Amino acid sequence: MEFSTGFGWTRLPVLAAAFILGSVLTVSAQIIPPTAAAADDAAEAADAADVNDPDVLKDIDVDKLDWAQLAIDAGTLNDIIAAKKRAQAAAKDGIDWSTNANANGSSAVKVKQSVSSFWDARIGADMTVAKEPTTMSELLAEKAANGGNLPQSSGSAWAAATAPGAGSVWDKTAVEGRIDPGSEQSKIGAALTKSVPLSGDMSLTLQNGYSVNQQGTTALPGIAGRTIRNYETDQSAKVEITDTGTSIIAGQTLSTTDDKWLRNVGAEQKLFDNVTVSGSVGETSQGTINKSLTAGFKKSW
Repeated sequence: MEFSTGFGWTRLPVLAAAFILGSVLTVSAQIIPPTAAAADDAAEAADAADVNDPDVLKDIDVDKLDWAQLAIDAGTLNDIIAAKKRAQAAAKDGIDWSTNANANGSSAVKVKQSVSSFWDARIGADMTVAKEPTTMSELLAEKAANGGNLPQSSGSAWAAATAPGAGSVWDKTAVEGRIDPGSEQSKIGAALTKSVPLSGDMSLTLQNGYSVNQQGTTALPGIAGRTIRNYETDQSAKVEITDTGTSIIAGQTLSTTDDKWLRNVGAEQKLFDNVTVSGSVGETSQGTINKSLTAGFKKSW
């Protein structure tokens, strides 16, 4: 038994092409072109969006803009980029740098780095970097300003840690050591602090400090160098009034170089943000009274 179509295999490609063409025409007919009304609605929506957008130049006078701020040469721009890279690298390593210019042209450079966050252990160095004179006039001016001598660079290294106290006896223990190779001087000390809340907005802070200072002497021909140690202890009490920003401090100091306690009393007043005024009156080993009044401004960024 045989079965055959009336079209035959030779007509199959023609039928497939006709079927595809018909499908395309059917889909095209189902797509409705946008009317004129729909186009007008879309244009009105776009205009409304433009009206509601905030005007960033509303309160800015374009004629008064300082376009000179953009006049940065390539060298300055490279210095700024390099400084930012150094700061980012230092921050990544946990190193904190700070620099302040002194009146005599030198720079005070401080660097510190955290070693351990468990006891807030940190190390650092405080340096004074003298400026090298470049001309003869600068050389003579610096000698005249420093008594005929050029300012010398110096520095000291230190390490400090803050640890918890011992139960209810004291709250915090602070230990610090410092060494200055240039002057052959070193110091190690510890401070025990206890804070006691008072009535209202007042608090009392008691502190006992102990330190050992060591000073070396330079050997001379026929005379050997020696080391001098000085032991010192101090006690202080500080009352702080939070609402008024007032602090009252009273303390006393005793060292092996003195034969009696040297007492002092002082007060500090915070005027406004970052500005304080402090004054103190204290005894000296010569029996005279030392008075001081200072004002300070401190800002960190």
